[in-house]
Parts: sequence; C-alpha cells; structure tokens
Amino acid sequence: MPRSSTAIRDGGPGVDALDLARLQFAMTTNLHFLFVALTLGLAPLVAIMQTRHVLTGAAIHERMTRFWGQIYLINYGVGILTGLVMEFQFGLNWSGLSHYAGAVFGAPLALETMVAFFLESTLLGLWIFGWHRIPPKVHLALIWLVTLTAYLSAFWIMVANSFLQNPVGVEERDGQLVLTDFGALIGNRHLAWSLPHVVGAALVTAAFVMIAISSYHLFRRTSASEFFTRSLRTAVVTALIGTILTVVSGHLSVFPAERTQPGKFDAPAIDGPFYTMLGIGDALMLFSILVMLPLLRRDRLARWRWLHPLLIALIPLPYAASVLGWVSREVGRQPWLIYGKLRVADALTPGITADMILASLIGFAVVLGILVVLDYVLIAGAARRGPDDVALGTPPPTPGAPPDMDAPARSLIGEQG
Repeated sequence: MPRSSTAIRDGGPGVDALDLARLQFAMTTNLHFLFVALTLGLAPLVAIMQTRHVLTGAAIHERMTRFWGQIYLINYGVGILTGLVMEFQFGLNWSGLSHYAGAVFGAPLALETMVAFFLESTLLGLWIFGWHRIPPKVHLALIWLVTLTAYLSAFWIMVANSFLQNPVGVEERDGQLVLTDFGALIGNRHLAWSLPHVVGAALVTAAFVMIAISSYHLFRRTSASEFFTRSLRTAVVTALIGTILTVVSGHLSVFPAERTQPGKFDAPAIDGPFYTMLGIGDALMLFSILVMLPLLRRDRLARWRWLHPLLIALIPLPYAASVLGWVSREVGRQPWLIYGKLRVADALTPGITADMILASLIGFAVVLGILVVLDYVLIAGAARRGPDDVALGTPPPTPGAPPDMDAPARSLIGEQG
C-alpha cells in the first residue's frame, strides 16, 4: 500500500522545503546529465577513430583520436565533479528514499559506482598514460573497454530510474521494500526503450558538438581543413544514427509509460516540455536526413561556408531536448517518487527545513556554475586551438633532448597574453 503523506516542513512564510528540495535535485541532475550526454556520445566515436588508426596506420586518424579524445577527457573530468555534487543530495534531502527502498534502489547504484565507474576510471587512466608506452592493439582495447564500462554505467543508472517509474520485482516487508526478483528489475519494461533513448540522445549531443567545432574551423578556413572535413562526415553520420534512435525509442517509450502511469503525458505540467522535446528531436532528425546527409556528397557541407554559422548555432538544441526529456519523465511521475509506493513528500529527510535546503541550494548552484563555466572555457579553448596543439598522446621527447615540462599545461589551458 502507498505510504501516507507527511507534513511538509518550511522555514518561513511562503517557503516550501519540498519544492526547494525538488528544485535542487532538478538543477543538479540536469546539469550532470549534460556532461554525461557528451561523454557517452564521444566515447565510441573516439574508439572508432583509434580503431581506424590501428587498422590503417593513417596519421590523420591518430590526430582525430587525440583531439576529440582531449575534448572527451575535459568533459569527463569536470563531469565527475558534478556527479559528486548530485550524490550528496540523497543523504541530505532524501533519506526517506534510502530508508524505504535503499535495499532495492541502492543495488544498481552501488553496481554503477563500484563496477562501472571505478573500472571505467581505471581503464581511462591506463589509456591516457599508455600512449606510446603499451602495444597499439592493447591501447586500442583500453578505449573500447572504457566505452563499454561507460555504457554499463548508464545501464545501471537507467535500471535504478526505471524502478522509480515502475517498481517491479519487490515486495514490502515491515515498512520497507525488499528485492525479490532481480531479473524483473533489469527486465523492467520502462528500461527497454528508455536506455536506447538515452544512448541516442548522447550520440546526438556528441555529434552536434563535433559538427559545431568542425564548422567553426571550416568557416575560418584554418589549415586543418581535411581534418575537420573528415570529422564533419563522422559527426553527420552519427547525428543521423542518433536522431533516428532517439526519436523512435522516444515515441515507443510512451506506450509502457502510459500503461504503468495512465495519463502521465496529459498533465499540464509536462505538456509543453514533452511536445517541445518531440519537436526538437523530429526537427534534428529531418535536418540530418534532408540537409546534412545529402550535402556530404562532394563535401558540399564542408565547403558551403554560409551554412556553417547555422550548424554552430544548432549546438544548444540537443542539450535543451535532454533537459526537456528529463522534465517529462520525472515531473510526470508526481506526486510519486516511487510510483504507487512512495510519495515525494514522504521521501524528504525528517526535520529538514527550507532554510537548510536553501543554503545547500545556493552552495551547489555556485559550485555547479563554476564547473559549467570551467568546462566551457577548457573545451572552447581546446577546440579553438585545433588538432596541432593537443596534450593527449604527445610523443615522448627524443633521447638526449631536455623535456618540455610546460607543454602539457600550454596544451590544456592555452597560452596567455
């Protein structure tokens, strides 16, 4: 039976602790996912670029691996910090969730942290420092394992989220949920289409970031025109695959959601975000199919400079669609945190006040704001400098030559003055 709602604590007239806690979680989760989307999308593209280098020996594929790999690493490193900020909230604001369903909800999160995240970080470290030190095929295997563990991490996160949408494989004992069927947990009908939808959204995000950066250099007619023409081709094909996967899985995910949460997409609170998200997804798919893909022939997309500012301007759309998709999925479940089992109000930490949440909200907003700006500055700087100034994979100095200790710092943050 659903738990009964408790009184909401507040810290003053007109201030609601529950609303502030929801706002805080929405802010931190959305910002963190924007980092995750680019990381998930870039990982397989970098792995494919390195595979082409190992198979063909072509230097341009190594340059592409190093340049786009550095963009990936910057986003990954800063994204980890945003994830740590987000994790704090489970203990701060939502201890009721841990008490009632920690044995179930915490299982996939623990697997994501211990198996996927730590393994991914270890493998990535070996890949970063293994350039020119380990055999090429072993080095290539590392980036593919990094990609595999990244998507394994996304899988466990979506298992946990799908449980909140459709709590299966559990029963309530002594006021707490107990996992009775692990197979039902990972076979959740909400997971079947939501996971491909997230994967597609990540590919779209990475593709349009690559399109924007490539268009920037092609518009400026930099010396690396062949490099960014090839990158543009890769990104357009990825955008085509990603938009089709996102749109198809997104539409199909509506059916299991309607079966388990009737009327979810008719709620006024998500009507606008939901249909705006669908509109952006459909528009990006049609633009990929009808405009970008045909213009790849004879490299017209790379040569038509008048089109490049438009391609650069498209970069916010995948991010906006990701935020709107999260709002549609999460807000439409209200007032339930675990649908039919636990209300959001009951998951709030007992005794917490609006003043306490407001203080942490301001603190988190400042930290996350700094991280977002830092990520943008570092990625924009690396993108602007292009593939001729990359720290990742820099060959070791020739024997007898003094090492240039400042080279990695210059490549990462750029020359000043």
